[in-house]
Amino acid sequence: MNNHLLDRQDVRVSGLFRRIENALKTLNKIDTKVRRPFNGKHFLSDNELSETLKISRRTLQEYRSAGIIPYYLICGKVLYKDSEIEQMLEATRKRSIDEMKLL
Repeated sequence: MNNHLLDRQDVRVSGLFRRIENALKTLNKIDTKVRRPFNGKHFLSDNELSETLKISRRTLQEYRSAGIIPYYLICGKVLYKDSEIEQMLEATRKRSIDEMKLL
């Protein structure tokens, strides 16, 4: 029975360490994107909402100025409650002809 000592130079060990490092990098990227809720409510920044809606931040500014989109302004930082954005989008949704026939 041969006893072999595994060290970092072993291909299997170095491959394992490389995979662990890649997994840690991926988890760190995911962790930075996840926002913790405030009293069970999630808020989006100006940048996050513009990316989600695929519109510019300037367009968001125009929507705020026109009173189209609800927002919070705290010390110069604009925040949007995701549930209010969802309600606003649902309220402004146009129904299709097929959908209107069903109603």
